[in-house]
Amino acid sequence: MKKVISFLLVAVMLVASIGVLTACGDKKVNADFKIGFIFLHDENSTYDKNFLDAAEAATAKLGLSADQVIFKTNVPEGNECYEAAADMADQGCDIVFANSFGHEPYMLKAAKEFPEVQFCHATGTMAHTEGVANFHNAFASIYEGRFLAGIAAGMKLNEMIESGKITADQAKMGYVGAYTYAEVVSGYTSFYLGAKSVCPDVTMEVQFTGSWYDEALEKEAATKLLGNNCVLISQHADSMGAPTACENAGVPNVSYNGSTLSACPNTFIVSSRIDWAPYFEYIINSVLEGKEIAVDWCEGFEAGSVKLTDVNEAVAAAGTKEAIEDAKAKLIAGEINVFDTANFTVGGQKLDSYLADVDTDANYEKDTEVIADGYFHESEFRSAPYFDIQIDGITLLNSAF
Repeated sequence: MKKVISFLLVAVMLVASIGVLTACGDKKVNADFKIGFIFLHDENSTYDKNFLDAAEAATAKLGLSADQVIFKTNVPEGNECYEAAADMADQGCDIVFANSFGHEPYMLKAAKEFPEVQFCHATGTMAHTEGVANFHNAFASIYEGRFLAGIAAGMKLNEMIESGKITADQAKMGYVGAYTYAEVVSGYTSFYLGAKSVCPDVTMEVQFTGSWYDEALEKEAATKLLGNNCVLISQHADSMGAPTACENAGVPNVSYNGSTLSACPNTFIVSSRIDWAPYFEYIINSVLEGKEIAVDWCEGFEAGSVKLTDVNEAVAAAGTKEAIEDAKAKLIAGEINVFDTANFTVGGQKLDSYLADVDTDANYEKDTEVIADGYFHESEFRSAPYFDIQIDGITLLNSAF
């Protein structure tokens, strides 16, 4: 009889314990485990929607319930971010993540106040110099994705030249940029170098908006570039402004952060994006397993952190998909490097040395040699991009931002 009672007690205890656990892959997660996500905008921004989709995918894959995940959207790059982060910590979040560059100082402030919570921030630059144990930065080698998207653009230009639609000296692309930050410079330069690798005559103009997300300004910028005889447009901006302008004008477009095929079927070629799901899975599993989260995390194609959409073969040049796959394999194998110094000049001169602003300080002093073995080592000394060089072939129409 005692054995039966003991067995029943054990069974009751097991059932009770299962009641406070949720599945997380093959792990068991305490039901009070929580993660909070802070977004600059909402699903109307392609940038933020990309993060939102990744957060939903990662937490669903790991079996987290709805009450274990907190989303805060439209959080400005101000003290509102600190307030949102502090509120999440007060609600019991084990991890708080924020997705915009300007969120960083407020996330750092919260990290210092709540040392038991892990604060993770995308695109930031301060974690590796601040030395705060529970504050982390992350990015991905999206410059490789943009390089491949640039190959698609260059092949489209070649097709236009071969068909007689334009001449080689008219192979000018336009690019809508948000700010003159290194992240944007790295992005438009890698895109340009991808195009140049297959279309040597290409040039590019860049129009900045001074905003990460402003549909009217982005459409206006694209329209200006079209008026300057740019025959293909790409962007580092977060709305449908530029793609819509291209669709209306019948000009090919390479978008960012996701496909615009449904809205722009006659002009969309391809899009590159960062997939944040692998990072979200990594930080959640690290906390669950009691492991340290990397101070600076940066991954690429092999980890699934950099992706391209399917090529729109109705618009892309013949052979584009195959060319992208070939270049991707070579990037992964290290056979080509995006910022190979043999492939660009600055003021007509090849760069053999460059000090980059890696250890960001108040004066933005150049502090780290980043050219070695014939190429610029982007995102190796810090996850966030630091390529801020203005190379020949690219013209900035405005640079006040």
